[in-house]
Amino acid sequence: MRETLPPSVSGFVPLSDVSVLDPPEDVLTTLHADGRRKWMYPTESRGNLWRKRLVLGWALIVLFVGPPLVKIGGKPAVLLDVAAREFTFFGTTFYPTDTLYLMLFGISALLSVALLTALLGRVWCGWGCPQTVYLEFVFRPIERLIEGNENVRQRRDARKDPTWDRLWRKGLKWAVYLAISVALAHVFVSYFVGWERLVRWMTGPPAEHWGYFVLMGATTALVAFDFGIFREQMCTITCPYARFQSVLMDPDSMIVAYDPGRGEPRGRGKNREAGPDGQPLGDCVDCFACVRTCPTGIDIRDGLQMECVACTQCIDACDHIMDATNQPRGLIRYTSENALEGQPTRIVRPRTAIYGALLVALVTLLGTGLATRGSYDTDIGRAVGAPFMELPDGTVANRLRVRVHNQTPKDATFTVEAVSPSGAQTRLVGRPPVRLAAGQMTRAEAWITVPPEAFSGGTVPTVIRLTFEDGTTEDLPFTLLGPTR
Repeated sequence: MRETLPPSVSGFVPLSDVSVLDPPEDVLTTLHADGRRKWMYPTESRGNLWRKRLVLGWALIVLFVGPPLVKIGGKPAVLLDVAAREFTFFGTTFYPTDTLYLMLFGISALLSVALLTALLGRVWCGWGCPQTVYLEFVFRPIERLIEGNENVRQRRDARKDPTWDRLWRKGLKWAVYLAISVALAHVFVSYFVGWERLVRWMTGPPAEHWGYFVLMGATTALVAFDFGIFREQMCTITCPYARFQSVLMDPDSMIVAYDPGRGEPRGRGKNREAGPDGQPLGDCVDCFACVRTCPTGIDIRDGLQMECVACTQCIDACDHIMDATNQPRGLIRYTSENALEGQPTRIVRPRTAIYGALLVALVTLLGTGLATRGSYDTDIGRAVGAPFMELPDGTVANRLRVRVHNQTPKDATFTVEAVSPSGAQTRLVGRPPVRLAAGQMTRAEAWITVPPEAFSGGTVPTVIRLTFEDGTTEDLPFTLLGPTR
């Protein structure tokens, strides 16, 4: 058998002594080096910024729950009726023909996020994202109330002791979680079907609306899984926004950051002028309060990291320690990379100027389009069949198709009339006027007869006027066809 030379001789280390798959450190703060889940038990730090986030968070929760319940013009404030292809926003209903407005709105929203990120970093993640708002101000407070604070839960989970106290607490917590998840699932679905229809489905026989119950069960399960189990991993693993921040941000962007120039070297002790090696200590007392309070488990003192959601909990925690040690606040604060290096922070710079200019242009286009958007969407075309007919009296008839979409919340009627050329006559197929229900689209056909002498080269321009009962008129230009003689 061949002998293996010792490492000191051959430089070869047997694979049995080394795990080639072990990374040198944890890949993510929420995962152990071997890939196992590392459960987060963040300590709540109730400071000035936490109180502001609490007020804003509950205002956003009310804003999320309210729109499907509040009615404007007989419709919910927000209704995304995909089946009927109608999207209602605060009294205005958009239809498939309004794709341009929806596109402008979507691009404007994306540019707003880009501009906000360039200026204030991931402030959306920490202050406005529903994932953070519901997790930090609804689900985690319930967990603390039922199971105890973070230290108690860590000890219970470390023991994994299936005692009666542990079981009933977890059972009660999950019962409350499921109840909240059911409520949130119903609110979410109400955005797409409205509360009135949703209540009918809820109170009707399950066999008639089995699809609703399947949808509600799946949505409830996803909400419970997200806020009860997946939690911060939605921000650190699934959400792509963290990856985009390296593109959207620059050294002038505001971030939550630790000031190493003031905090280093770290060390504990009341005498900050003489550390263990005789050198003055920085303001950081190395208490790890900022780490214990972080919902994603990062150490903000290591610099800007992808997992930071800018929730400012580390700021509140550090300010509390600074107060206790009689040192000025702001060791961890909202600042920029340039400010930390002693350079001025610029608000107006090429990135923000371009984002801002594009946003203003898009919002202007959107506002102009909405301001000039008519109550009726109209279109005219040629009906199927012969392009024209010569009648016995010599006149030339064209059969046209008129499409009208009533974009108002009221019923309407309209008539069709050819106002040019001279001598043109109109005969509507069916009994005039044409009736339209609120939000309805209909097609009407009309015969337009024109004297033969009006044609030049086989065509004649005409104007078809639609007159609605509310006094609105729409003039549609069209070219009639006729003989070329």
